Amino acid sequence: MEQTLKITNVLADPTRYHIYEYITKKHKKVSVQEIAEAFNIHPNVARLHLTKLEDVNMIVSETQKTGKGGRPSRLYRLSDKVIQLHFPFRDYQLLSKIAIQTIAKLGDVGKQALYETGKNFGKELVAQRIPHDQSVQELTFAEKAEIVKEAAEAAGLYPTFEYNEKEGKIYLQVFNCPFKEIALQEPEIICQMHYAFLHGMFEVLFPNVELVEMENMMKGCNYCSYRANLVK
Repeated sequence: MEQTLKITNVLADPTRYHIYEYITKKHKKVSVQEIAEAFNIHPNVARLHLTKLEDVNMIVSETQKTGKGGRPSRLYRLSDKVIQLHFPFRDYQLLSKIAIQTIAKLGDVGKQALYETGKNFGKELVAQRIPHDQSVQELTFAEKAEIVKEAAEAAGLYPTFEYNEKEGKIYLQVFNCPFKEIALQEPEIICQMHYAFLHGMFEVLFPNVELVEMENMMKGCNYCSYRANLVK
């Protein structure tokens, strides 16, 4: 409870909350000076905000030599630790472990049901974002790509997103796996389910999509990346 109170107190400051949000979207380390300039605050104030976020393990820091002599600079990035707040206490991660282990015991039938369910949830996430006054056929390529991007952000993937309409390709990088803790224990099942989830997202707008996994953080990469080969 004490740690929970510390976290809520740290995030109660709007500037500090937005600094944390800024770091989650950067996908790289940030310096005190960068934060100071981005939020138009004094470096000492920026350092104070970063220190408070680090005190509750929401971010971590490390020193890095500048190559110009003098003191090493301190850089900050997101912590690998998961912060969860539940009132009253809930343990959804344990529930996930129980559910996944149960599915695994069912063999191929259970796994296939999991993948199909994941795919359907991906479809629903995107379908909710299609304008009610438009059909999928009326949307431009750029509009479709933006819908998928918004859905990926809503799913908490911390994505980067690029597309080439001429080539009919979309490149997606996922910097946060919402299922990471369970995936570390059951990587094959969870990664396949997540793949099906992403495939479902694209399939709503691009029915003949071919989704290719290029990198996987469960295999030591810094992020997961995918290339969607699309048919307009």
